[in-house]
Amino acid sequence: MADSRDEPLVLGIETSCDETGVGIVRGTTLLADAVASSVDEHARFGGVVPEVASRAHLEAMVPTIERALKEAGVSAKDLDGIAVTAGPGLAGALLVGVSAAKAYAYALGKPLYGVNHLASHICVDQLEHGPLPEPTMALLVSGGHSSLLLSTDITSDVRPLGSTIDDAAGEAFDKIARVLNLGFPGGPVIDRYAREGDPEAIAFPRGLTGPRDAPYDFSFSGLKTSVARWIEAKRAAGEEVPVRDVSASFQEAVVDVLTRKAVRACKDEGVDHLMIGGGVAANSRLRALAQERCEKAGIRLRVPRPKLCTDNGAMVAALGAEMVARNRAASAWDLSADSSLPVTEPHVPGHTHSHDHSHDHVHEVSKENLYS
Repeated sequence: MADSRDEPLVLGIETSCDETGVGIVRGTTLLADAVASSVDEHARFGGVVPEVASRAHLEAMVPTIERALKEAGVSAKDLDGIAVTAGPGLAGALLVGVSAAKAYAYALGKPLYGVNHLASHICVDQLEHGPLPEPTMALLVSGGHSSLLLSTDITSDVRPLGSTIDDAAGEAFDKIARVLNLGFPGGPVIDRYAREGDPEAIAFPRGLTGPRDAPYDFSFSGLKTSVARWIEAKRAAGEEVPVRDVSASFQEAVVDVLTRKAVRACKDEGVDHLMIGGGVAANSRLRALAQERCEKAGIRLRVPRPKLCTDNGAMVAALGAEMVARNRAASAWDLSADSSLPVTEPHVPGHTHSHDHSHDHVHEVSKENLYS
């Protein structure tokens, strides 16, 4: 077996939304996962405020990086590369992470890897269950995304089979929690109430499950409207809203559709295992129903522990380490944040400036270690 010290040591920075995540990974081993969340600062607005998130990232960045290095017991100069989420996400928030990653990579004379947020959510499972099988079917469900993705190589080939055409699952949870006056974020609190409710109490609609509907696309906007109207009708009639039953029935409608489509995609594509990631993958009912349906279909289910499902720096470091291990090209110094970076681009490689010499001096300087 290779000496573990030969495996790439990579620091990852994640700032796509409201978590400042810094992770350090050696190969597929997690050494540190430091997170500073600004969720409390957004709660009073009932959602993430981009400007507030960007400022919070700015304040948290250096202390979080220092905390991660200390936790991992490594020195910055020992790193083999710096990885950062280049997109998709909130433009201002991404910019803070990309700028910080460039500064550290430049000062340390280390390669920079701008990686894709969604591909990182898939790759994080390597830290929990070892190398990803190829191909891997992934169901990613979070505040901004509900996607079914097929990956034959996490560093270069991720193909979208289906995605949300309106609200992502996480957004639907937040909106229904708001209607029920349960606060923000909605996912964890609805999960908690749902455990004491009856998932069959109310027959809420299952979006895009008809014979002529796109088999792998998701739509939760009709469900959200239906639940909100049901609650309003109860209130208008002066009746008490059964919060636990509404939570359970709404949650069941979401996870029923997610798991049904994911299992169908595995069967159709001949893939015998399914990976579930993203913030909503921390939902206990989604995990249970996916396990049940995968077992029945003979599919092996891989779901990272809840802390690795939500946005974190470890997932970015995991994908960065894979980039280094597979000798993928580093990103150029003019790497920019791309709020709508497509999942078909797991990373943003360097550009060849055949006629433009404006960056050459940067590459020259970066070879020296300025961080001594």
